[in-house]
Amino acid sequence: MAEEKKRMHRATTNVLGMFSQSQLQEFKEAFSMIDADRDGFIGIEDLREIHLSLGRQPSDEELNKMLSECPGQLNFTSFLTLFGEKMHGTDPENTLRQAFEQFDPARVGKLPEEYIKDLLQNMGDNFKEDEIRQVWKEAPISGGVFDYDAFVTLIKRGNQEELAA
Repeated sequence: MAEEKKRMHRATTNVLGMFSQSQLQEFKEAFSMIDADRDGFIGIEDLREIHLSLGRQPSDEELNKMLSECPGQLNFTSFLTLFGEKMHGTDPENTLRQAFEQFDPARVGKLPEEYIKDLLQNMGDNFKEDEIRQVWKEAPISGGVFDYDAFVTLIKRGNQEELAA
């Protein structure tokens, strides 16, 4: 029993070390929003509630498939582990950069801020003005130029200045 407790503590410590304090706070807020019944675990009814609030009606099969990604009950530590694997795991930074490069034929790693804003408002899932403002709070923009290389690093690894502090 003591050995299992030590392993659990090590796993929790490793998960917490993957994220900055601000990221942990954001994940805690997201977890709390999803955990509708406030029992400390995300279950099928919690997932159903959040999806319904977003206008989706997933089947039980879809919801169970989502929950099956977690080997046990989905508590906050498991939630962090899943996000850590998604953020730091199989989806390489290169894939994100290539998406931006579709709009940057010169491959300089930077795009005009207004061009990115136009893309966000008019392509795919259209962003609203307040959503763009939220993204812009963290986005590396200087002199009207959006640095997508730095943005990809921010998305995948967090704020490097915060992590260094």
